[in-house]
Amino acid sequence: ADILVYRATHVPVGEDQKQHLELARDIAQKFNNDFAKTIAREGYPGGFFPLPEPLITGPATRVMNLRDGTKKMSKSDESDMTRINLTDDADLIAKKIKKAKTDPEPLPSEVKRLETRPEADNLVGIYAGLAETSKEQVLREFGNAPFSKFKEALADLATMRLTPIGEEMRRLMADPVEIDRILAEGAQRAHAIADPILAKTKDIVGFIRS
Repeated sequence: ADILVYRATHVPVGEDQKQHLELARDIAQKFNNDFAKTIAREGYPGGFFPLPEPLITGPATRVMNLRDGTKKMSKSDESDMTRINLTDDADLIAKKIKKAKTDPEPLPSEVKRLETRPEADNLVGIYAGLAETSKEQVLREFGNAPFSKFKEALADLATMRLTPIGEEMRRLMADPVEIDRILAEGAQRAHAIADPILAKTKDIVGFIRS
């Protein structure tokens, strides 16, 4: 519903959320098929609901556990050291990265050689995502370097990019009135988009408006 009510064409999702988007696509397609004649009369010959496409971009679309590169990073993991929380301060972010699991070999110089090294692949992907670059570029800079050097650079980059987010979150959490204002403004903007679409959907189905 949160996708279709805005007639979204693209939805930013992670690799593991694609199946949920497929369900939204199936529902949109069935609605378009079931009410095709009415939809065409209403001026939507191609279907009322677009079939939303996943928007999966960048080198870090799936961030993995800092202690096990084969598992997804998750806030539900028992150990806080397996993940970076947006509320972590700079010292804690750096500590977690420096203690992240790696293997004894230096970083490779080619992306293909990361395929059998999940922990290395994860850290390189995180760096690339934070730096808005590619894994190839990261390895051009750090290929054959020891992990100690790379982790130092990653810790510096992560704290630079993530610490301001945590600071802003803490500022907002200390100001519930501002949070309520932002939520109310967002709800108003959402209703302005969704209400006409919901009304048109009811017209297509044949519901009588009260």
